[in-house]
Amino acid sequence: MAEKPRVAFFDFAGCEGDQLQIANLEEKILDLVKIVDVVSFREVMSEHSDNYDIAFVEGSITNSHAEERLKEIRDNADIVVAIGACATIGGINSIRNVQDFEKVQDRVYGEKADYFESWEKAKPADAVVSVDYYVHGCPIEPDEFLHVVESLVRGKEPNIPNYPVCVECKLNENVCAFERDEFCLGPVTRAGCDACCVNEGTRCWGCRGLIDNPNEDAHKEVLDEYGLSAEEILNEFSLYFAWQQEAREKEEEVEKK
Repeated sequence: MAEKPRVAFFDFAGCEGDQLQIANLEEKILDLVKIVDVVSFREVMSEHSDNYDIAFVEGSITNSHAEERLKEIRDNADIVVAIGACATIGGINSIRNVQDFEKVQDRVYGEKADYFESWEKAKPADAVVSVDYYVHGCPIEPDEFLHVVESLVRGKEPNIPNYPVCVECKLNENVCAFERDEFCLGPVTRAGCDACCVNEGTRCWGCRGLIDNPNEDAHKEVLDEYGLSAEEILNEFSLYFAWQQEAREKEEEVEKK
């Protein structure tokens, strides 16, 4: 990779809020451009180049056009990084995956639903191409994004947490959401956000996706205290976890065979 790698940002189905987080880095964006050459970033510049080393991809994949475009990006890039919940785990778009698709189309497009090509299931980027690294969240944490970029430029592996949000709640001395009679996805959700939602008095919604092996690695102390299992928590919500749940179920079926 070049000493100052060329980076490009691409968006698919999503709100582009993750790229907005990057655009809003303010003075920190100067630190970013010191170590990388931004050659394509629709949110902030009109120039575009297909000559890049690292591609940052936001948004879920919802039709064949997006699929082909993502494959082209993968072919052009040495490294592909999925950013935000839609690209990393399917995101809110994957709510459609567990609903009647015809009703979804009707609500969104009405009588013109047939005009738009759209898959019944929204997919994360790694369901279409190989993804090298992930920046989780809805939206992403700007400092975590910078950490990933700096690590890649230095040829190091980014340090992304693989423990539940409950750990950060304990460190921040938060009152557990379960104690406030609120249902919380913190025991099965990947940390790295500093438990920002719980810090503000609400609960974890799961936007950073599941930790690896949630049945084994979830915060058992919390689950045991409130008489819950990881599966019971997962079954309660499809806001962010619809694609991951389906993928896990398929893996379990393969393992049984």
